[in-house]
Amino acid sequence: MSVQAYDPLAGERTPEGPQFDVFLAGTVFLDIIFTGLPAMPAAGTEIWAEGMGSCPGGIANLAIATSRLGLRTSLAAAFGDDDYGDFCWRTLERQEAVDLSRSRRFEHWHSPVTVSMAVDRDRSMVTHGHPAPMTASAMIGSPPRSRAVIVSLSAEEPLGEPGSACNWAELARREGSLIFADVGWDPSGVWSRSVLDQLDVCHAFMPNATEAMAYTGTDTPRDALYAIADKVPLAVVTDGANGAMAIDSTTGEEAFVPAPRVTALDPTGAGDVFGAGIVLGTLSHWPLADRLAFAGVCAALAVQQFGGSLAAPGWGDIADWWHEVRAAADHSGAYGSALARRYAFLDRLVPSVPVGAVRRAAATIARYADVGMAPPVPGKRADSNVTHPAGENPSGGGEPDAPRAPAQKE
Repeated sequence: MSVQAYDPLAGERTPEGPQFDVFLAGTVFLDIIFTGLPAMPAAGTEIWAEGMGSCPGGIANLAIATSRLGLRTSLAAAFGDDDYGDFCWRTLERQEAVDLSRSRRFEHWHSPVTVSMAVDRDRSMVTHGHPAPMTASAMIGSPPRSRAVIVSLSAEEPLGEPGSACNWAELARREGSLIFADVGWDPSGVWSRSVLDQLDVCHAFMPNATEAMAYTGTDTPRDALYAIADKVPLAVVTDGANGAMAIDSTTGEEAFVPAPRVTALDPTGAGDVFGAGIVLGTLSHWPLADRLAFAGVCAALAVQQFGGSLAAPGWGDIADWWHEVRAAADHSGAYGSALARRYAFLDRLVPSVPVGAVRRAAATIARYADVGMAPPVPGKRADSNVTHPAGENPSGGGEPDAPRAPAQKE
C-alpha cells in the first residue's frame, strides 16, 4: 500500500505529465538527536538526555517534507556503504516513498553524521563528513522530468554557471521544471549580492528575514521582499513566529500571513517544511495567501515535535489540526475565529483525507507507526493510525517495521 494515499495533485496529472512533482539533490546526513538535556555537558562530565532519536537529515529534511504532503519526490544523493547509509536509504525509500533511482551507494565512503543536542528550545550540533565521491551533476546526468526542483543558492557552486555542480537544475528548467530556491547562512559574513544573480533562472526564492535583508542590503523584511520581487516571479520571506510575506508577479498578488501560535520545541527542518508547503500550493495554483497559510501551519506542526526530518507533518496531522481549530472556533475568542477564517480553504482539502492517514508516531523510534505496513489492531478501522510502544535498536541503525517513525522525545 502506498505510504501517502492522498494525492493533492490528482487533478493536475495526465499520462503525458512529468514522472515526479519534485526533484532534489544534496547531502544526506544521519542525524542523531538528543532532547531534554538540562544543560550542555561541561568538559570531562557526562549527562543524560530525556529522549533521543535517529533520522536522515540534510537534504532528506526537504525530501521527506515534500513526500509527506503527497508530492512525488525523487532525490539524488550519495550514500555510504555503512550501516548508517543502509538506515538512511531504507528510511527514505521504504518509509517515506522517496524515489532514489538517481542516488548511488559508494564503497569505503562513510555517511556524514550530525549529533544535535537540544537545550532550552535551542540546539547545538557537531558534524563530521567528507565530500561526496561524485558531484550531483555527474551522478544525475539528465534529471527526470519533474514539475519543480528545489535548490540552495551558494557562491561556491553558482546555479547556471558552466561546470557548476548545480547544472542539473538548469537542465531540469529547460525541460519545464520550476526552480524554487532558498539560501543558507553565510558564515563568512560577506553576504555577496552576486548570489542573487542566480535568481535569473529561478521561479521562486524563499529566504528567511535575516538572510533576505543581508543579501539585499535592506533594513526590514518588507523592503527585502520588494528587492527580491524585482528579481524573481515568486518572492517569499519568512519571519519565524511573525509569519511570512510574499509577492507573486505571475498572479499580481501580495500577501502577509501571521504564523499560528505554537510552543516551538525544535526548529530543525522548519524552513524545509515551509518550503514544501509553498511548492505544493504553487503547483496546485492556490491563492497566494492560502499558500502562505498552509506552509505556515506545516512548519508550526513540525516545530512542536523533536526530530528534524521525521517531525514533518502528513495530511493526517494537518486534518487533525484543522478539525480541532474548526470545532473550537465558536468558543476560543477572536484569535480562534480568525484562525478558522484564515484556514477555511482547508475544508475543500481535508474531507477526502481519511482520519488516520499518515501521522507521526509518538515514540522515539516506533516499531509500528502508521497505516499500510502495521498489523491490524482489533476493533480499529484499517485506515486508522496505529501506534505501538517504541522498540529501539541500541546501534541506532535498526529498521523500524513501518513508516513514519519520527525522532521524538520519549
